[in-house]
This record gives sequence, C-alpha cells and structure tokens, in this order.
Amino acid sequence: MGLLLVVRVHSAGIQDREGAKSVLEILAAVFPTLEFIWVDGGYAGQLVSWVAANLQKVLSFVKWPRKIGFKVPQWRWIVERTFG
Repeated sequence: MGLLLVVRVHSAGIQDREGAKSVLEILAAVFPTLEFIWVDGGYAGQLVSWVAANLQKVLSFVKWPRKIGFKVPQWRWIVERTFG
C-alpha cells in the first residue's frame, strides 16, 4: 500500500546511503519477518552488501524503464505516491 514504516530525519550533511543504514536497522528490528526491501537506484553500491551482511535482508532496486512514452514501472508508483 505504500505506507511509511520508518521515518528518520538526518542533517543534510549525511549522504542518503549512510543515513539509510540507521533506518534499515530500525526497520529490521521492528519488522523481523521482512525479507525484501525495495529502494531507488540511488542506493546502489556498498549498501547492498552491508544490508546482506548485517541485516540478512535483500535490497531490490526499482528502476525506470528505458522505453519512450509513459509507463509506470512495477512498484515505482508506491514510492512516488508516498513522496507525493
């Protein structure tokens, strides 16, 4: 449904990928049965291996299609609606 599960406010001096660690730690503690986490492509990199090693969860990326024209990618609308 796209409901917010965890919200944490950081200073602008913290990069999103670093701030995500504390959010994901809380998320894993509050929702221990959660297995898959959908994130934006901007969270790619070392965060994927950190989540696998420390939280035993899987980050899955929701990417925009490379097609011309309008098509909402699967699951992306949830993220956009939440931000809206």
